[in-house]
Amino acid sequence: MGNPNFNEQVEQSIKEYWNLDALSDYKGETFQYKDIARLIEKLHIIFEYSNVKQGDRIALCGRNSAHWGAVFFATLTYGAVAVPILHEFKADQIYHIVNHSEAKLLFVGDTVWKELSAEQMPHLEGIINIADYSLLVGRTEKVIYAREHLNQLFGERYPMNFRKHHISYYKGSADELAVINYTSGTTSHSKGVMIPYRALWSNLEFAKEVLGPHIQPGDNVISMLPMAHMYGMAFEFIFEFCYGCHIYFLTKNPSPNVLFGAFAELKPRIIIAVPLIIEKIIRKAVLPKIQGTTVKMLLKIPLVRQKIKDKICEQLKAAFGGNFYEIIIGGAAFNREIETLLHDIGFNYTVGYGTTECAPIISYADWHHFKLGSCGKSAPRMEIKIDSEDPQNIVGEILARGANVMSGYYKNEDATRETLREGWYHTGDLGVMDENGNLFIKGRSKNMLLGSNGQNIYPEEIEDQLNTLALVNESIVIQKGDKLYGLVHPDYEEAHNLGLQDEDLADVMEQNRTELNRMLPGYSQLSGIKVFRDEFEKTPKKSIKRYLYTDVEI
Repeated sequence: MGNPNFNEQVEQSIKEYWNLDALSDYKGETFQYKDIARLIEKLHIIFEYSNVKQGDRIALCGRNSAHWGAVFFATLTYGAVAVPILHEFKADQIYHIVNHSEAKLLFVGDTVWKELSAEQMPHLEGIINIADYSLLVGRTEKVIYAREHLNQLFGERYPMNFRKHHISYYKGSADELAVINYTSGTTSHSKGVMIPYRALWSNLEFAKEVLGPHIQPGDNVISMLPMAHMYGMAFEFIFEFCYGCHIYFLTKNPSPNVLFGAFAELKPRIIIAVPLIIEKIIRKAVLPKIQGTTVKMLLKIPLVRQKIKDKICEQLKAAFGGNFYEIIIGGAAFNREIETLLHDIGFNYTVGYGTTECAPIISYADWHHFKLGSCGKSAPRMEIKIDSEDPQNIVGEILARGANVMSGYYKNEDATRETLREGWYHTGDLGVMDENGNLFIKGRSKNMLLGSNGQNIYPEEIEDQLNTLALVNESIVIQKGDKLYGLVHPDYEEAHNLGLQDEDLADVMEQNRTELNRMLPGYSQLSGIKVFRDEFEKTPKKSIKRYLYTDVEI
């Protein structure tokens, strides 16, 4: 089983890969493992002078960067608890998390800091800029002194130069708290998920088991998901750092153009993505090629079909840099039409499933064994069961237990009791599982609607079909009385290219509704479609915040 000590693995990787490149801000500065080790020691001096004790909380809120990564590891290796906060959160949410977690220090990015007021976070000893570790607010003499004399204090501590053998990190026990991660719920106010060291260790071990054989120290990886989210943190950062990889942080928003440039230049060995990113790239780069009349004709000829598929697959692989073992997709539902296309051309992708509460992995399968439409089988050290009398055919809640599961919600015993029952974590997601253990997700139990005759309606399944129709960019299905309605944000760019006006769009959507209803049983047909000019508001994981739209006027 290896040594189940997380910080020990961080320490070993720094010593082993001392002279390799570790973290880079894309188009910016590069830090080797030894540079990160030096930053960690300097941060430990700041923590000491800020009166941070083992178990105290340190919050970080800013875009991904090498400096962010160093603060995270410095916090854990000191024995403090990291509280990562998504930089997209509004000021009120940030105040709530900093105060609720009783953080002693806050590391903050420039753009976030502009929106904040220190008075709203009275318990902090200090507020520090992530970009250069300068002190933005120092509330004690000691903090101010430490920051002003940091290099001197570091020099006094290591008079003969700082070397590998000086490193000795805090070794927490398996059930000790390592991270409090506040969820960005699509349904309500965020809860603080308490993630113990064993969950971080087990997720790291999982990645080593399934991805380790395909990765070498020195390989490049691009971090594009927020590290304040467990999915990005575990599989674009922690695993790669502990494996000697070189992680590039995309400091800009990952638009398809920025991504294509980075993929071409860095040729990452593994790609972790949310469906939205993959879907955008495929809609821009692949679908236009397939939808031409000539290609459609040629795809009907068996001998030519395979050649065309191979060609499309090759071009798509090249768009992602051409060097990756597989693309792992997770974090939200994947559009069925696009998934079928990828599967059909033999593209090396797989879909996993996880939650913040499992830090994050619950299920996964290597792309060679992955079954279309599923999200793999239970991950090592995890068990899954479906709470239903016939788990293969009747949808039930997905339950999970094992080493990855959180210890509960911080200061919220009611939510903990409701979610952790008899050792099983109740995910709130609904699914079925086939005889081989492949998990198929049907939706969120919170989103499930009840038809007039008591039928269960899963809005996600209707939306998935609606999203494949003409000029639909994204959609939500809501219920008003016993009627269902679709809310649609159209593809205005495409509509504009076709020379369509708003009234034409209304006709297209009515046509879409008729077509969709032909595919749906009577109880889940739409009574109308309402067009939204703006994109729907989303969580940082790019899931639509449904609760904002349930009471929309139709």
